[in-house]
Amino acid sequence: VQLQASGGGLVLAGGSLRLSCGISGPIASNYLMGWFRQAPGKEREFVSVIRWDGSHIDYSDSMQGRFTISRDKSKNTVYLQMNSLNPEDTAVYYCAASPSIWGARTRSDVYRYWGQGTLVTVSS
Repeated sequence: VQLQASGGGLVLAGGSLRLSCGISGPIASNYLMGWFRQAPGKEREFVSVIRWDGSHIDYSDSMQGRFTISRDKSKNTVYLQMNSLNPEDTAVYYCAASPSIWGARTRSDVYRYWGQGTLVTVSS
């Protein structure tokens, strides 16, 4: 399985971006498709996750209400719509895939496959 993240860029505070994660290879319906981010000098943190069958979705508390995760099975793509961006959202955003259970969804160590990351910069 290979993942390709795209859609990052420079945006003004209050703006929006939509990230995409293209998937090459078979993904089982119970796979977790997650987004993580890593800001300069900080640890990687969980952003959002969707089970590939669409049955479960979760967000980090700080993203709830601003970010929306979705997936298009016909395009083998996961999306992260990010609204009301602020400078604290500046980071490299990674998509990842995991065969793990839902209970482990926020742990980066259970994700087996990772995309290369896409940089999001929010300017004030």
